[in-house]
Amino acid sequence: MELFLGYLGMGLMLGLAGIGSSIGTTIAGNAAVGALKKDNSKSSGYMILSALPATQGLYGFLALLLHFGKVTAETGMLWFGVGLGVGLVCLFSAIRQGQVCANGIVAMAQGHDVQTNTMIYAALPEFYAILALVATFLV
Repeated sequence: MELFLGYLGMGLMLGLAGIGSSIGTTIAGNAAVGALKKDNSKSSGYMILSALPATQGLYGFLALLLHFGKVTAETGMLWFGVGLGVGLVCLFSAIRQGQVCANGIVAMAQGHDVQTNTMIYAALPEFYAILALVATFLV
């Protein structure tokens, strides 16, 4: 049972991070599609901001790759907790980052020069996903 829970934790680490990235990128992507109707000259800026939430899925994948072989019957509960924690942090981080990016995209379409500031604000929720990934190395 402990081995099963350990692998379930690894699956949650990857799955929740990937789900968060897909939700976050579509939140920002939907804003980008709307912004293209208003001002398509800034499409590269929209695309950059839309892609930012995809990184949390990469963090979940990286954590899975680096720690998958460490799951044993003795450490199953540990890796379940780690996987669930990393997965949830990446899930919410990506969703919130997508919302920040979507607001920046809308502001850019309205003529405001906010791409750099939006990237800075979007880096703040990502910081917690990075912390969750780094925390897996302390286990």
